[in-house]
Amino acid sequence: MDFTPTEAQLDLARLTGEVCAKLVTADRLRELDTADERFDETLWHSLAETGVLAAALPEAVGGSDLGVLEQTAVLRELGKYVAAVPYLWSIALGAGALARFGDAAQQDRATQAGAGRIILTAALAEEHNWEPTKPITTAIETDNGWRLTGAKTTVPFANRADRILVPATVFGAVAVFLVDPSVVTVTAQQVVDRTPEYAVDLADTPAELVGTVERGAEILDWVLTRAWLGLSAAQLGTIERALELVAEYTREREQFGKAVGSFQAVAQRLADAYIDVQGLRLAVTQAAWLLSEDLPSAEAVHTAKFWAADAGHRVAHTVVHVHGGVGIDRDHIVHNYFTAAKHHEFALGGGTDHLRALGALLAAPA
Repeated sequence: MDFTPTEAQLDLARLTGEVCAKLVTADRLRELDTADERFDETLWHSLAETGVLAAALPEAVGGSDLGVLEQTAVLRELGKYVAAVPYLWSIALGAGALARFGDAAQQDRATQAGAGRIILTAALAEEHNWEPTKPITTAIETDNGWRLTGAKTTVPFANRADRILVPATVFGAVAVFLVDPSVVTVTAQQVVDRTPEYAVDLADTPAELVGTVERGAEILDWVLTRAWLGLSAAQLGTIERALELVAEYTREREQFGKAVGSFQAVAQRLADAYIDVQGLRLAVTQAAWLLSEDLPSAEAVHTAKFWAADAGHRVAHTVVHVHGGVGIDRDHIVHNYFTAAKHHEFALGGGTDHLRALGALLAAPA
């Protein structure tokens, strides 16, 4: 395995970081925290204008034909700035899936998403269903086309989406569809970091098939794998920057005439957090590399998402505890990193869910 970052990864990460550093200030984060919706439209348009959105998409839809390694680099940078943009959902998942599996009209939507003209999203979570590969939502084919019935939860940016990717069960098989949000009931939900997420109720809703029913399981696996990896990459950036913030604080904050970072208990907490960050970095890098090489990656991706949940939990709490009272102040920037880390921890399954999935893979007959 060669984990050396490619030149494209480094360049794209640098560009994303420069755009974010210019626009995502502490004041901007406070402004978004009090806004009706936590969506940074200015940042989103800037990422589109600089080519960040389209870069990792195939050339056929206006991209630079990069791939999962480069998308992971972008998500890591966005995580460092707790950026309020739907890159994972609209680009890595929505546009990526349509570019790979869609027909000409669907690929055109991928092109528009890469240019920042529309937003796509994916409805991958269902209440009381811990197996996203087996959706409860059902689909039937009628004389008037496909119809979906069911309910999806925590669908990011569903209120702004041009189309939603919706997995559904078709007579025991699985297929993936596109749904127009204007013809469904979309209800706002409150999540820990105030990401705009919505419940989507489908009732005999018209839908457009992506690919074929025969390839449905393959398409859903493609989407879920990249969703879990993308959340892990964003979590990596979030806790990397959170650790930097708390390290800076412990060098500057003094008690009893000494920097608090010199106290043994504090130093041990920070050392443990450093190990957690390094562990997640290795897990994400390995999973992304395997996926980019078209090698079996399921175990590595579940391992990365487990680390994102487990290590993310420990680091987030360390950062708050070491900061003391200001760590729970909603006006302090640490609050943003804590809530972002908690969101990434539980999104599309917490640590236990991914340990279960990993155990099933390891126990499966060779």
